[in-house]
Amino acid sequence: MKGQEEPSIPSDPALYRFYEVPQVYGPAMKAIMHEEFGDGIMSAIDFEVSVDKEIQDGEEHVVITYDGKFLPYKKFP
Repeated sequence: MKGQEEPSIPSDPALYRFYEVPQVYGPAMKAIMHEEFGDGIMSAIDFEVSVDKEIQDGEEHVVITYDGKFLPYKKFP
């Protein structure tokens, strides 16, 4: 596992949402990625993220886009 040895849950409300989203939606996002691309992962090196504002029904929405290269799993001999 990458990251901290003892991960902590963020107390800042905005950071907590970034922590919460993959916990809730991560398995579904992974299943969709595998359905669309096959077995593999998204690169965190060849990667960009953008944060934009969009108006929907007169309300502001946050649009976060992860754009990472797809890396298919490879079999080793």
